[in-house]
Amino acid sequence: MSNRESFGELYEMFGDFTDDLVAYNDSSEPPLSSHRGTTMTQQIFVNLPVSNLKRSVDFFTAPGYRFNPQFTDENATCMIVSDNIFVMLLVEPFFTGFTGKPIADTSKVAEAIISLNAADRAGVDEMVRKAKDAGGTVPKAAVDHGFMYQHGFRDPDGHMWEYFHMQSMPEQRA
Repeated sequence: MSNRESFGELYEMFGDFTDDLVAYNDSSEPPLSSHRGTTMTQQIFVNLPVSNLKRSVDFFTAPGYRFNPQFTDENATCMIVSDNIFVMLLVEPFFTGFTGKPIADTSKVAEAIISLNAADRAGVDEMVRKAKDAGGTVPKAAVDHGFMYQHGFRDPDGHMWEYFHMQSMPEQRA
């Protein structure tokens, strides 16, 4: 089964977005795979259900994230995290069309923790502060493990985001 058959509804909505994203990103990283003759780098798309798309876009715009208008409509948007990392924010009914399963109630269960690195501790603190200022919640204090500093927040839909800065690798355990 081809990707087009597996993800038919998404392809209908966005077209063959893989090719467009390859063109959209000016990644200088070495190619990892090929798609229809086009060399491309490995990319990750995290798909998250949201109850209110505009509220989510406003929330993630506050800390500085951008969105690709080519892949935005009333059902979804593509948030650009980096050249190779994207978050698809999908309104809940559209999201359930892909899974056929109920959406996790993030006030009661954890579905995942989305972890992203920052250049330094100040970058970690800045992202958490911007998220809090935009209406996110900060469930616990920052943690310094010595080799790694981390802090996180929950977005308006309760998704858990963790930013970290790794200063060095942890010592090997015996």
